[in-house]
Amino acid sequence: QVQLVESGGGSVEAGGSLRLSCAASGDTYYVGCVAWFRQGSGNVREGVASIRTKTQDTDTDYTDSVRRRFTISQDSTKNTVYLQMNALEPEDTAIYYCAGDRFCKGLGDPQIYSYWGQGTQVTVSS
Repeated sequence: QVQLVESGGGSVEAGGSLRLSCAASGDTYYVGCVAWFRQGSGNVREGVASIRTKTQDTDTDYTDSVRRRFTISQDSTKNTVYLQMNALEPEDTAIYYCAGDRFCKGLGDPQIYSYWGQGTQVTVSS
C-alpha cells in the first residue's frame, strides 16, 4: 500500500507564494510518477503538474496556466515531491491533491492515478 500526505497549504494574498509537499510512504517502489491536481469551486479536478520520480532526469509536465509560475521538484532521499507556487492568483484557489502511480500518464484524467492524498487547501485573496 502507498500513502501520500500533503502539507503546506494556507491563505495568501495575490502575488504571494506557497510550497506544497507530498510525502510518500509504504510501497513507494510502485510510485514512479507523482502529479498534483486541484479542485476548485467548479468541482472538476484539474491536473497541475507531474514529475517522474525514479529517474535522475528532470522529466516534468505542467498545465499551461501554471507553467511560468509553478515548479515541481523532488527529494528522493525523503520520498517527497514539492510544488513551489509563485505569483499566486485568486484563480489558483482550490484543494490541491497529490496523486501517484507507476508511470506518468499525463494530466488530463485524474482517474488513471491509483494513489491519492487527502488534499490541502490553498486560498488566494485579491
